[in-house]
Amino acid sequence: MAVAGGAVRGRFAVVGGGIAGVTCAEKLAAEFPSEDIFLITASPVIKAVTNFKQVSKTLEEFDVEEQPSFLLEKRYPNIKVIQSGVKQMKSDEHKIYTEDGREYIYEKLCLCAGAKPKLIVEGNPYVLGIRDTDSAQAFQKTLAQAERVVVVGNGGIALELVYEIQGCEVIWAIKDKAIGNTFFDAGAAEFLLPKLTAERRDTPIECKRTKYTLEGSKEKGRPAEASDKLGSALGPDWHEGLHLKGTKEFSHKVHIEILCEVKTIYLQQEFIQLQRTSVTFPKGEKNAEADEVLWPVYVELTNEKIYGCNFIVSATGVVPNVEPFLDGNNFAVGEDGGLEVDKHMHTSLTDVYAAGDICTAAWEPSPVWHQMRLWTQARQMGWYAAKCMAADALGESIDMDFSFELFAHITKFFNYKVVVLGKYNAQGLGSDHELILRCTKGHEYIKVVMQNGRMMGAVLIGETDLEETFENLILNQMDLSAYGENLLNPDIDIEDYFD
Repeated sequence: MAVAGGAVRGRFAVVGGGIAGVTCAEKLAAEFPSEDIFLITASPVIKAVTNFKQVSKTLEEFDVEEQPSFLLEKRYPNIKVIQSGVKQMKSDEHKIYTEDGREYIYEKLCLCAGAKPKLIVEGNPYVLGIRDTDSAQAFQKTLAQAERVVVVGNGGIALELVYEIQGCEVIWAIKDKAIGNTFFDAGAAEFLLPKLTAERRDTPIECKRTKYTLEGSKEKGRPAEASDKLGSALGPDWHEGLHLKGTKEFSHKVHIEILCEVKTIYLQQEFIQLQRTSVTFPKGEKNAEADEVLWPVYVELTNEKIYGCNFIVSATGVVPNVEPFLDGNNFAVGEDGGLEVDKHMHTSLTDVYAAGDICTAAWEPSPVWHQMRLWTQARQMGWYAAKCMAADALGESIDMDFSFELFAHITKFFNYKVVVLGKYNAQGLGSDHELILRCTKGHEYIKVVMQNGRMMGAVLIGETDLEETFENLILNQMDLSAYGENLLNPDIDIEDYFD
């Protein structure tokens, strides 16, 4: 670590303590054991991948653990964690200025600053965005006093949240026709719906991913403003260990409002002055008293209905966290607001790479891969970005990583194992495709997307054991026309044919 005129000099710097940043720093530290790797992060904890398991060629499962940064430095003595936000970046000078007043000179830099929640409205105390552990804990506290919440959004976090909340009425506003639009079609949504209304909860499948603790942060007296800093993203089991229970005795009351968005949010005073009326929880029961209740906040939906509630959860996706880096740097920025990267994770600026939620894949993707801001992709991109930085530093060439051949993601919704492969929702295939379905109520839901006799994608819900077979069929693009509908015939052991 050379110090030049007040600036600290290092060969590699990485910004961001989430999965992409930590994976990138670890890989660089392993490739260059005698070089210092700077990891600049605003959070007191980092996200580490543990219990990594390669399920198949492209499917991977891992736990994500929040750890104090000194554990990372212990594992890799050449990683230097700098706990501070980035104030400014001067790419032409290869310099990063941190909020604690220091400057760092790098040879190669990887930006992995993640994304922040896309809130339906900024600065309203009754609107909570859930994105990281701090916000999840704030949510848990608020929920303990709540009788009714409105959840807005239809992605993974909204799905899990609505399923997990007990003892509290939930109005779920989605802009689509069916729940879980990011991952499912209407058929899969229908398959999952009974689980939402079931009173008795199944014992959860043993959670194989993450437990959230901000170990040590309480004792050390975290600075009050720390919760406003951006934490790292939540993963698929973020609600494990959180006690998501409201004040009521029943377990589950969910009402879904489809094809609508939030039009206006009124605070109580405003609502009284406007003399509007709000509707009771639609359950067919005669609980007229609910209408008389004065709620702290009211939500008017685009379908003209108004609901009062204790608070609103905004789970409407994320926007890449590019703010600190744009000023004075001429980045090419994608339509979704991310920093564009080529097939070697290189941004449009010399010696600056990006990985994870902050970046936008601007290369020509494989026909069965697409970018989605998920933990699995953050890990793959962080690892691959480090490989590219290393190859570049050593003047070597490198091939595109295999994980970008096929989109593959494994998760859990409503206690079911869920695997999505390739163009699982026929993304970008136009009307030129067909679907083959197999569904056993309460047990499994299988959908494959076919185009010209070839499998392009699949959704597998439940313990189907078909993921590897389907992965191979999508990757080798074998002509399956001869099988037609029989492809999913339960009496034909498809695995024997194609493994």
